[in-house]
Amino acid sequence: MTRLGRGGAEVTSLGLGAAALGNLYTPVGDEQAHAAVRAAWERGIRYFDTAPHYGLGLSERRLGAALREYDRAGYTVSTKVGRRLEPADGTGDDLANGFAVPAAHRRVWDFTADGVRRTLEASLERLGLDRVDIVYLHDPDDHAEEAFREGYPALEKLRAEGVVGAIGAGMNQTEMLARFVRDTDVDVVLCAGRYTLLDQSAATELLPEALQRGVSVVIGGAFNSGLLADPARHPTYDYAEAPRQLLDRALRMQAVAERHGTTLRAAALAFCSAHPAVASVLAGARSAAEVHDCADQFATPVPDAFWRELRATGLLPPEEPS
Repeated sequence: MTRLGRGGAEVTSLGLGAAALGNLYTPVGDEQAHAAVRAAWERGIRYFDTAPHYGLGLSERRLGAALREYDRAGYTVSTKVGRRLEPADGTGDDLANGFAVPAAHRRVWDFTADGVRRTLEASLERLGLDRVDIVYLHDPDDHAEEAFREGYPALEKLRAEGVVGAIGAGMNQTEMLARFVRDTDVDVVLCAGRYTLLDQSAATELLPEALQRGVSVVIGGAFNSGLLADPARHPTYDYAEAPRQLLDRALRMQAVAERHGTTLRAAALAFCSAHPAVASVLAGARSAAEVHDCADQFATPVPDAFWRELRATGLLPPEEPS
């Protein structure tokens, strides 16, 4: 386990991202979701990440139910604030937001101090826990002023009160995360999709700043929403159809991996975890089989010759660690 920044939370080097347990894109049954969490536990994963946004609370409810059979002191849970759920009278589903669930609630952007506390209280109820270990401000891209003026200080108070062990922000961009690292006392930031085999933008400013200031980084989106898991079968990048140039690059990387007796999935996970600022890599999975595959790939050494060929052919910058 690695301690996050100066906070009181610890994470395993591989964590389970629970967005899929909230019916991301397609339905997942309760038993299948429970089996995925059980498989993660069997493979030594002790860090679990969720959010109210994931399936309008379904991910939190399922994760909490599955974790009840384990000692609370033995695992770390993170959730997020910034999207408060309110009951909705409408019918239909939530697929416009990416989740195959009934639209029984609506999301309200709220980074106020009161909103942060109310959102966290609702998350604790859904999880069935009296505390969570890590809380992130979730995607405050268009709400920077409110997030820095009210949301972050509210998290600081919660940490000081011992309600949470570590605080931070989770986003799909690097600029504002770097600002959190520089201008606040966060313990950790969750950077999704911006430090991968296809996008190293986090290496320009965020990762060096975090390393210098003792702030931990959790990497999400290691497969860039599918393209680096299997570019032939899942040509999606950042939740949309992959541009042809990126698809071709991923296919070339996959061919290099196969020549060196490894897989693109193993290389993608190894790349994310290699940077010294990175404390954990989140792998999203919707079944026990996917969890076991991710754990297998994460544990598989990637030959040095693979990295040398990527750099020699320009598929990876020469300065990136691996």
